[in-house]
Amino acid sequence: MLQEIRIGKARREALRELAERCGTEDVQTFVAAVIQADQLGVSIGRVLRIQSQQMRMKRRQQAEERAMKAPIKMLIPMILFIFPTIFIVLLGPGVLEMLDQAKNIGLQ
Repeated sequence: MLQEIRIGKARREALRELAERCGTEDVQTFVAAVIQADQLGVSIGRVLRIQSQQMRMKRRQQAEERAMKAPIKMLIPMILFIFPTIFIVLLGPGVLEMLDQAKNIGLQ
């Protein structure tokens, strides 16, 4: 982008092409805000502060979304691996004792 500006392209065009090359929504939003601030004569520092707040809020929402999905993803491994081992540890001695008692009763 800087090289394009140095060779004489307008800043708006260079920024738009940067957004097209990157292809991410965040960069496109940022470029649109910078272009709009440039057109309206708004302070770039103010635009950057607003953009950073929006990005932080978006990141926080994504993290909360992932955190909400985590228990559901953990449920299947718990059911398949953890609960059976707990049942074996808790019920195993009782089952062995019952089998031993059944053998003792059957032998007598």
